[in-house]
Formats: sequence, structure tokens, C-alpha cells
Amino acid sequence: MGIFSRKDTTPAPVAQATAGPDLTALTGDYTIDPAHSSIGFVARHAMVTNVKGSFQDFTGTLHLDGADPTKSTATLDVRMDSIETGNADRDGHLKSSDFFKIDEFPTMTFRSTKAEALGGDAYRITGDLSLLGVTKPLTIDLEFNGSAQDPFGNERVGFEGKAEILRSEWGLTWNAALETGGVLVSDKIKLVFDVSAIRNA
Repeated sequence: MGIFSRKDTTPAPVAQATAGPDLTALTGDYTIDPAHSSIGFVARHAMVTNVKGSFQDFTGTLHLDGADPTKSTATLDVRMDSIETGNADRDGHLKSSDFFKIDEFPTMTFRSTKAEALGGDAYRITGDLSLLGVTKPLTIDLEFNGSAQDPFGNERVGFEGKAEILRSEWGLTWNAALETGGVLVSDKIKLVFDVSAIRNA
């Protein structure tokens, strides 16, 4: 953002977001490459530390419209039994009826409904996140990391993203009180995305 000053008599115009990169040449359909992408989360544990986890099995697609980013779309399907936090007992608890109920609800999905260009490399995508039979809106802030052709001739694009949710809004309400006050697991969960997608032939 910037303000361009004029000489004495003319007031400076209102600051505006800087123009984004010209992505017209990148318009097309892409498939997320799970081998070079990650979907993670961070939860506060016992009020004093963060526990990080990720999902290992997911698929997704992007449609990029470089001329009009508002026409871009995204989909994501995540297998909930692929959750990993680095602790087998904790992973088992998260898969159980206390949390994700993976036997009844094996998949989490996201379907975009709106895309925005915020200026520069910043974008925002809003959509419906479905989890445990509950569908609610989720907004993800994205940063475009660029495009490149890999050694195998694939045209790739990369994005980093972040979002926050209150897990209780999707029915994830299990918790335990601490003797010192507070609860074992935070309601607020941070989501982090690092996506590499390959342009479809």
C-alpha cells in the first residue's frame, strides 16, 4: 500500500492495496500434490503448550482464474483416519467417539464459495467446511508462493494458508478440566496449509 503525494494544492489520494501479480497465464485446473503439500493444525494443550498435528491422506483441486481471481475455486477431501500428532495414544483418542468419530464420519471436506484478491500475493478464500455432519463457513487467508516447472515437466503453483476455527462449532466438545483452572484442550484451533498443485494436462 502506498500514498502518492502531490504538490501543495492537491490532496493525496486514498491508499489502496497494491496490484497483484499478473496470473493470466496460470488460468486453468490443478490437482493438489499430496506428496509435496501439508495440512496441519495447532491446538493449545493444558493451557501452556501447543500440540501440532497433520493429516497424511487428502486430495484436492484448484481452478485458478488469473484474469479474475474471484472466479477461482478450491476443493479438499481429508481422510480423518490419517491424523498424526506424533503420539499413538493421542492419535487413537482423536479418532475415537470423543473427537472425530472416524467410523461414522471418515472424511472432512471443504468446498469454496468465494475467492478474493487482497493485493500483492495475498488472497482469501471462503467456503463450507463439513466435519462430523456439521457444515459451517471457513475463511482461509492465502499467500501465493509462485509458479515453476519441475524437472518432470509439470507446471506447479504454490500457496501457503492459515485459518482459525472454534472446534466446538463442529461438535468437537470433549474436554477435561484442570485442577489449576482452565481446560486440557483449547477450543480455538489453528489450521495451516502448504499446497503445491500441478496443472492438469
